Amino acid sequence: MTAVQGTAVDIPTEDGTADAYLAHPDDGAAHPAVLFFMDAFGLRPQLRSMADRLAAEGYAVLVPNVFYRHGRAPLFDLPEFIDPEARPEIFERIVPVMQALTPDLAMRDAGAYLSWLAGSPAVADGPVALTGYCMGARLSLLGAGTYPERVAAAAGFHGGRLATDTPDSPHLVAGKVTAELYFGHADQDPSLPQEQIERLEEALTAAGVRHRCEVYTGAPHGFTQADTASYHREAAERHWSALLDLLKRTF
Repeated sequence: MTAVQGTAVDIPTEDGTADAYLAHPDDGAAHPAVLFFMDAFGLRPQLRSMADRLAAEGYAVLVPNVFYRHGRAPLFDLPEFIDPEARPEIFERIVPVMQALTPDLAMRDAGAYLSWLAGSPAVADGPVALTGYCMGARLSLLGAGTYPERVAAAAGFHGGRLATDTPDSPHLVAGKVTAELYFGHADQDPSLPQEQIERLEEALTAAGVRHRCEVYTGAPHGFTQADTASYHREAAERHWSALLDLLKRTF
């Protein structure tokens, strides 16, 4: 197994400094970059573990705290295991912070993250890949449409509100995307009802985007997150296979 080096880093943005986690093979070489967009629970040991696993496959993985305007991670006092009983109280604190991160702010930040990666000695020259979870899936899609010249591949897993009827819905960037996309949807996810799944598929197809959208039958929203009650081992492993397959095809 490839040894991995994980480091806390700070990234300058137009609005301050974003704390982040960088993981990469501990071999002194430069590797293709993956920008990893967090879920709403934020930068925490679970996401660092996921970044380490991805780095062990040969990638330099950056996980920024996209909520940095509200403080450094951990921003929320989370239990080691997030069960359904804890969620209402946690989301009372999380939702206002999520709502404050507008698409414009998030994409301005994404430009800073991409610039930082381009200057990192751990990162090889060339395009990057994006992956995102829950709210991070939206950021992954928006990033592919906002920075098409930099993004070769983008993935999103158990994403919510990917194709709404609002004027800033992520699916509306489909016409600008040049990357290959993959989405693994949670089954019967209230944050991504069937009509949004269909709207996303139609938009990507109409725009000629290379993509695959799959519904993971029996998998709940949040199925990749092992520190929550939503974790679904089979779906999580399927996600790893799909993500690594996408990266191997595009790098």
